[in-house]
Amino acid sequence: MITPLEIENKKFSKKTLNGYDPEEVDEFLDELTKDYGNLYKQVAEHKKEVEELKSKLEHYTQIESTLQSTLLLAQSASEEVKSAAQKQAEQIIKESELKAKEVTAGLEQQITDKKKELENINKQFDVYKAKMESLLIAQLELLKDIKDED
Repeated sequence: MITPLEIENKKFSKKTLNGYDPEEVDEFLDELTKDYGNLYKQVAEHKKEVEELKSKLEHYTQIESTLQSTLLLAQSASEEVKSAAQKQAEQIIKESELKAKEVTAGLEQQITDKKKELENINKQFDVYKAKMESLLIAQLELLKDIKDED
């Protein structure tokens, strides 16, 4: 690409007959140099801006990739935590059911033991009652005998 300095330093051979007016050519070249210089600067600025934008785009693309990876990792961790919590809940339920069965069995055994104890106490009471009846009958007989002797 021709630089503005090359345009400014360009010299033409001057012909007096049927040639160009040197002042007009110089003025045109000066104007062309000025416009071309502005365009040259703009192109350079745009190239720099494009490079900066490419760099930012690459940076944001990397951030996007990192965020996607992080999101996938978070989703995976979430699923693992959910699964572990579900398993733990199931284990707690099983343990609670087992403990409830053990407590129920223990209470049923206590009820059975108390019923047997009550039966034994009732039998002992019946035996005691029978002994007391016998004793009272014997005492009555003794009293009758004493009365008959008087």
